[in-house]
Amino acid sequence: MSETLFFLVFSVAVMAVMLVDLGVFKKEGAAEVTFREAGFWSGAWVLLAIIFYVFLGYNGAMVHGIQDVAGLRAVQQAYAPHIDLGKGSYFDQLAIFQDNLSLEFITGYLVEYSLSADNVFVFILIFNSFGVQKRYYKKILVWGILGAIVLRLIFIFLGAALLQKFDWIIYLFGAFLVYTGVKILLSKEHEEEINPGDHPVVKLLSKYFNVYKRNVIGRFFVRMKTGKLYITPIFVIVVVIAFTDILFAVDSIPAIFSISKDPYIVFFSNVFAVMGLRSLFFFLSSLMGLFRFLPMGLGVLLSFVGLKMIGHHYLEQWGFGTLASLGVILGILSVSIGLSLLFPEKK
Repeated sequence: MSETLFFLVFSVAVMAVMLVDLGVFKKEGAAEVTFREAGFWSGAWVLLAIIFYVFLGYNGAMVHGIQDVAGLRAVQQAYAPHIDLGKGSYFDQLAIFQDNLSLEFITGYLVEYSLSADNVFVFILIFNSFGVQKRYYKKILVWGILGAIVLRLIFIFLGAALLQKFDWIIYLFGAFLVYTGVKILLSKEHEEEINPGDHPVVKLLSKYFNVYKRNVIGRFFVRMKTGKLYITPIFVIVVVIAFTDILFAVDSIPAIFSISKDPYIVFFSNVFAVMGLRSLFFFLSSLMGLFRFLPMGLGVLLSFVGLKMIGHHYLEQWGFGTLASLGVILGILSVSIGLSLLFPEKK
């Protein structure tokens, strides 16, 4: 199976599960997403990511269409030159490669999924600032997330191409992540008010399109009797959500490139994290007050992966690999969540 064929099969499979999750087959007038439903689908997407992790451990060669030692060595040199495949048989070398591939995926997924929690907080802020009714949350997130996936796909493969051609970009990514992490740690207030009229997306759409002043039964477009076509506030919010996700991707995608240089693994990790974002939104929106130290934990996490990118040559020489990174990331998240539960915010 070639890389392109595997990519297409993966996309179709994820799309099928996503359509069920997003409720595309349900009636438009369905009730709001319940906490129980959100919890179920949040767990389901995590379980699917774990299943894919196991799959990569045994069948990771299918991602790149590897069939012999020469193909294995070529892929390893392109995306994972830091690992030693040894001098054993083809199957022994393949086992080492696939173990590393699956480990990179689950570590990258954990980073992306953790950073998605910050997206949720901002999405809630956007909905509140724009005065969106809860019955429209589901539809907005459906199309906003789909748009975000397409944009992330472009962003990921562009970033991978730049890293392959210009090695020094990894240091630029690392410095940016350290700056972002420190900025989060020094920020006293993580929630800011959003003025819909001043939002750059709203200004841009208002400049080139006719914007209707109110929603029309949740429709994206409405045509007046004069024949003039308008976009509705619901459509504007969808674009704002997709735009906001890309702003977060500026942080998260360079972060995962510190874990893996393989664009396919980076994309797979992003897809599973972003696909679980809708259910995570409805799940965490009811539990926001429980994780007061999570933003600080994410600041530490971004600073860590940034420093890892800057000093990756030295860390690899010291034997600090993907497994060690996974341990540090789990430790950071565990401490921030644990402190949040031990010292809840006083009302």
